[in-house]
Amino acid sequence: MITRIFGLSIVITVLSLVVAYLYGGLTALALCAILGILEVSLSFDNAVINATVLERMSEFWQRIFLTVGILIAVFGMRLVFPLAIVWATAGLNPVEAFDLALNPPANDALTFPDGSPSYEKLLTDAHPQIAAFGGMFLALLFLNFIFEEREITWLSWLEKPLAKAGKLDMLSVVVAGTGLVLVAEFLAADDKRSTVLIAGLLGMITYILVDGLGSMFHTEELEEGPQGGPSTLVKATGKAAFFLFLYLEVLDASFSFDGVIGAFAITSDPIIIALGLGLIGAMFVRSITVYLVRQGTLADYVYLEHGAHWAIGALATILLVSIGVHVDELITGLIGVAFIGAALISSIIRNRKGGDPDNVDLTKDAAPVG
Repeated sequence: MITRIFGLSIVITVLSLVVAYLYGGLTALALCAILGILEVSLSFDNAVINATVLERMSEFWQRIFLTVGILIAVFGMRLVFPLAIVWATAGLNPVEAFDLALNPPANDALTFPDGSPSYEKLLTDAHPQIAAFGGMFLALLFLNFIFEEREITWLSWLEKPLAKAGKLDMLSVVVAGTGLVLVAEFLAADDKRSTVLIAGLLGMITYILVDGLGSMFHTEELEEGPQGGPSTLVKATGKAAFFLFLYLEVLDASFSFDGVIGAFAITSDPIIIALGLGLIGAMFVRSITVYLVRQGTLADYVYLEHGAHWAIGALATILLVSIGVHVDELITGLIGVAFIGAALISSIIRNRKGGDPDNVDLTKDAAPVG
């Protein structure tokens, strides 16, 4: 099973490294490998969340996610998206933007000798609106999770009170909207406040629309199912699966925003970024997602989903804070790894207790680390 799931990712990795070497020699090969490793290490929470959605889809749509979806992830988010930002912010046509990306200033400067901005600077200047959109999308995903009552909770001392508070309709929208206003008021630069507000609002609208459409069509399909009601094994197909697919793609885009921006700390070459973050990183993240679904890992380690959502909450917060304060990408990655690792340890402790229905709180059951 491992060979079947990860085989294509390994082949693509080898081919990508070969292309990187032919494109720019050993330096390009090394940069490509570093970006691929960085993307995989920082995106495990993305894979866990993807798996919770993907397991609700039919096998056909799972294959679509691995084929069409990877094209969107590689060429859409890692290549076209940065170029589109430059087109929109600098008023350049696509050819000019791509030429600007391939020909940066000498010595990695942010401006050319004539004072005109580089591709990297143009993309970095667009960070506030990118972070606002992605941060609000992920914030709503996190808030909707923690404000929903669940039979199994992880950090019960916190999750149970939040679930009770979540009985107030639209509380997640109220909290997210309040956070957006505070970020725009206190963190965004004066000339960026309206841009941050609009981008954040669009992120909220996108989440509500895509998530709502997916839920609506999935409910309709279940209502048309066999008499007696569908079981939990019913998989989404048709329109329901299509909107779940769109949801996954927007989710992947939200996760990749900070990765694409952070990649410029390593290289500004769009070809290397597409090869490393896209072909290597995104493909492995998708393979990990499928592995989690096929192995039933989320069912075996029940707190992984919780840990991934808390990691998403942390990432959303970091994206919004980064509008006014620089946050190192290493911190972002380590926080995600910490939540996933803690959730995995909690799940193992629970399993060793024989799947005790009483919730395991890592702060009570596990020995302190370090």
